[in-house]
Amino acid sequence: MYTALLFWNKIISTCGVPKIIMSDRDSKFTCEFWTNLYDILGTKLAFSTAYHPQTDGLVERMIQTMDEILTRFCAYGMEYQDHEGYTHDWVTLLPAVQLAYNTSQHSTTGKSPSLLEKGWKPLFPVDHSKKNLLTIHPTAMDLHDMWKKACDTAAKCISEAK
Repeated sequence: MYTALLFWNKIISTCGVPKIIMSDRDSKFTCEFWTNLYDILGTKLAFSTAYHPQTDGLVERMIQTMDEILTRFCAYGMEYQDHEGYTHDWVTLLPAVQLAYNTSQHSTTGKSPSLLEKGWKPLFPVDHSKKNLLTIHPTAMDLHDMWKKACDTAAKCISEAK
């Protein structure tokens, strides 16, 4: 049920119901619950096979790339301590990797995934607005600095992994 809720919260709520899902025959997604859910939603489940390496190759290459990026991101020891002493570890900073990956230009298309999917490129946190403020709430500044550091590090990891 937890995976189904993630599917709802992260996929369906932002992109809608997928027409097709590519899977490597993982039993988690081939059990009765999931096959019934796919039927109800009208989603087709397609399997990659050893006899069609192009399909599996795309998935495997994506997994390999993400593995390289996350390994590098974790190797930087991504921890950020805010002014209240709370430490944010790499897990809480993971959305920065997602943002950096989705806004990076890919060699196969010459465009970023965000641009292809949404038609625009999301902006990164930058320092331009704080220069005009006389006083800045410390928590707002901490949050901005944490996001910026995480995004900058993630972008560096992605360029190193290419």
